[in-house]
Amino acid sequence: MALFKKDGKAGETGGQSLPRHIAIIMDGNGRWAKKRGLPRTAGHAAGAETFRTIATYCKDIGLDYLTVYAFSTENWKRPQEEVDAIMRLLERYLGEAIEKMERDGIRLKFFGDTTVLSPKLRELIHETDEITTHVRGFQANVCVNYGGRDELVRAAQRWAERVKAGETAPLTEERFSSLLYSAAIPDPELLIRPGGEQRLSNFLLWQSAYTELYFTDTLWPDFDGEEIDRAIAAYQRRERRFGGL
Repeated sequence: MALFKKDGKAGETGGQSLPRHIAIIMDGNGRWAKKRGLPRTAGHAAGAETFRTIATYCKDIGLDYLTVYAFSTENWKRPQEEVDAIMRLLERYLGEAIEKMERDGIRLKFFGDTTVLSPKLRELIHETDEITTHVRGFQANVCVNYGGRDELVRAAQRWAERVKAGETAPLTEERFSSLLYSAAIPDPELLIRPGGEQRLSNFLLWQSAYTELYFTDTLWPDFDGEEIDRAIAAYQRRERRFGGL
């Protein structure tokens, strides 16, 4: 499904409105593995490869930002074996990505409380942050130990600290947004959830106030560029009024 020119810029592709920022809840890894008689960890490995493919595709069609939900604050409740496997996959991916980020012009940022992650993972995240400071181009945001409610609470706490320190300016939406993990990044115009579920699951609650939602039964490891095309085509058929007429 070739809907978009690969050399187009966001907002100008093929005369259609292309979103600058797409968010994805990467759902269905475990069910994908179960259908094939494989352990859930195999589903997460397949899902990690899908993320590589989709991130590259989004960059190639001209998006500016991709934000994915990799591991939520609630996912710690899963079996320890599964949690450990996800963290190992993340370490491996980061180790490989660090070598390619500058070459490919991809910025990688992390949203979430990374203080509880392993020292090795925190060091890899720190290294990607340092590279990101001088890389310009497409940006992929990976949400790890992230929860939308937790993000809002942390932002409120930061504002309270500012007020305690003498801040007298009124709290506005813009100032509150600047306290979120996504500060300085435009809100996603389109949020995609593969896997058949139809809920946000505590993902980008503030940022998704006027985001267009797209749900598909396709499990995340089976997701590909054609699925992105379908979601963008559905987005382009909608009329975004932001509360107006």
